[in-house]
Amino acid sequence: MAKRCQVTGSGPGYGKQVSHSHRRTSRRWEPNLQRRRYWVPSQRRWVTLRLSAKAIKTIDRKGIDAVLAGMGS
Repeated sequence: MAKRCQVTGSGPGYGKQVSHSHRRTSRRWEPNLQRRRYWVPSQRRWVTLRLSAKAIKTIDRKGIDAVLAGMGS
C-alpha cells in the first residue's frame, strides 16, 4: 500500500541527505500516517482511514461527515 493520506493526499517528500563532508545521497521524508477508525452517523457504520496527523486534526475540527463529503464518498 502506498504511503499516502486518504484525506489530504500527502505523500513522501524527496530530497538529499547532506553529510558533514557535503556528500549528497537521496532520501525521503515519510508522512506521519496513522490508522484511525471513525463512526459516521450519516452512514451508521465505522470507517477505517489511513490519515496523516494533519488530516486527523482537520477531522477533529470539521467533523467526519464534512471531510467525507469533500472526498466524494
